[in-house]
Amino acid sequence: MITKEKALLTKDDFHNRPDLPSWLYKEYETFHNTVTDKTFPCYFGMGAELKGELRYAYINQDDWSNLPSAVKGFLDLFKLPNYKRHGLFVFVEPFKQEGALEDYRRQFWDILQYLHEADEVEWTEDKPRDPEHYLWDFQFNGEPIFVFGNAPAYKKRKTRHLGNAMVLGFQPRKIFKGLEGTEKGGIMSRERVRKRVEAWDQLPKHPDIGHFGDPTHNEWKQFFIGDDIEPIQGKCPFHHKSRPKK
Repeated sequence: MITKEKALLTKDDFHNRPDLPSWLYKEYETFHNTVTDKTFPCYFGMGAELKGELRYAYINQDDWSNLPSAVKGFLDLFKLPNYKRHGLFVFVEPFKQEGALEDYRRQFWDILQYLHEADEVEWTEDKPRDPEHYLWDFQFNGEPIFVFGNAPAYKKRKTRHLGNAMVLGFQPRKIFKGLEGTEKGGIMSRERVRKRVEAWDQLPKHPDIGHFGDPTHNEWKQFFIGDDIEPIQGKCPFHHKSRPKK
């Protein structure tokens, strides 16, 4: 079994770990060059990558067993005093041929379901199990986490295209403390970033982008948005272990 120390990667590992898959080095290089572009919309991601504050992991198409250990190791960072606002980016081995956006969306939710099934910590009773509840969010090891998907099939929303691999971003909700959608600082920061995103993408903000806690908003829809300006239809593919599939 791969330990969390081996599964969780730092920036330096891409220069010092010859045991990593060959495809991963190339995908990380593309990721790094994209998010450190001076015009990249997300100041937080750019700054964290330059400072070495991001963490990374990978999974192969036929083996996802790295993932639970990597996420556990990542969440352990937040137990340290004066923790930084780290983010985790998980690279998925590219398909042999690029898929349609729906192919990546399906795999994105399969991966989150896999991670949930491997979770050894029960969600607390006060946390909604139903993704249609406006206060639902994804949790692992007792921590609420915002997860968002990036994939090569994004052609219009260029900010969601980070290379030939699908890349899942994991952000524990605690890093947004003081930057919540209802706080003045959070509103201002998000608006600045979203204006830059619109400029990069040459598209208006996706209609499913909102803030956690808004009764009219479904958080799961923000996890993997469309490459358009159409609201996502249908039910969330995620099923909590305690809820039977419908």
